[in-house]
Amino acid sequence: MTEIRITIPDDMFVAINTHPSCIGDEIRLLAAVKLYEMGRLSSGAAAKMAGISRVLFISKLKEFQFPVLTRTEEEFSREAEILGIDHL
Repeated sequence: MTEIRITIPDDMFVAINTHPSCIGDEIRLLAAVKLYEMGRLSSGAAAKMAGISRVLFISKLKEFQFPVLTRTEEEFSREAEILGIDHL
């Protein structure tokens, strides 16, 4: 696993109302949500990046007012074909 270090000014913790010990997890979650929103990560990959289960990641999306089901009909059809489902 790759470790990335970010320097954050001390006064930012007051501004964002977060304790320094929690900011790493929060930044990982925020990055995972954004990459998921951009379509660069699946929900499973984003959850892994955030260090949480896929179910928890999907539930967290609601906190960011992000719709969970954003797949197109074509994407659903392709996934159904891969899974061997005749129709949805």
